[in-house]
Amino acid sequence: MLKKMLLLFTLMMAFSLPALAQDKVYINGIDANFPPFAYIGGDGKATGFDVDAMNWIAKEMGFKVEHQPMEWSGIVASLRAKKIDMISSGLSVTEERAKQIDFSKPYWVIKQVVVVPKNSELGAEKALTSGLRIGVQAGTSDAKAMAETNGKDGRKYELVEYPSAALAAEDVLNGRIDAAVMNDAPAAEAAAKIEVKIVGEAGIPSEEFAVGVNKEDKETLEMINAGLTKLMADPYWDELIKKYNPGEVH
Repeated sequence: MLKKMLLLFTLMMAFSLPALAQDKVYINGIDANFPPFAYIGGDGKATGFDVDAMNWIAKEMGFKVEHQPMEWSGIVASLRAKKIDMISSGLSVTEERAKQIDFSKPYWVIKQVVVVPKNSELGAEKALTSGLRIGVQAGTSDAKAMAETNGKDGRKYELVEYPSAALAAEDVLNGRIDAAVMNDAPAAEAAAKIEVKIVGEAGIPSEEFAVGVNKEDKETLEMINAGLTKLMADPYWDELIKKYNPGEVH
């Protein structure tokens, strides 16, 4: 009788635990206009390299994920306030952020570049040393680094902040600013869609992208790290790279 009860209990646990795991819904905060990593598609749904990657991880690790567009400048604060469970949306690993949240293993390396109108003769060095108006996305590591290096080593410019890199690129084209500094992937995306071009690097350090979680949420961090390890060893990883072409593979 005892053996039958133990067997029944084991079977119940085997069936109930996966169901419970799949009932858990994690909210992923995203930048709604940061292609190719995260953006809202023509159908009104979240898409992009990071979105598809997290969807795959969720399916593989047995949980559900919903992608919540948010103002980027406040996204870390939203994570700390537990309005969201993670940030998988081109989040750069920085010392300042690491004091507030934990990061997964890095999955991408990016560099910052200078974008100008396609018909412009302006180069990266002149753009950054001539007191011109340079657009950056508010709340990004790019914006912070550009502010910190302004006035040093001959660098001189007026920073203009935008809600997204895409909007900064559009104002480059419209002539409201002289150039913009952004990650290489969205810069390449902008250059493929509108009449702007990349003219060189911005002279600030390259950075790694990782998924952000709250410091006390070790279980979620372990789950995401395990999922990233599986994803990056799976053929689907190469499919994502081919689909979204997010730049140099690292």
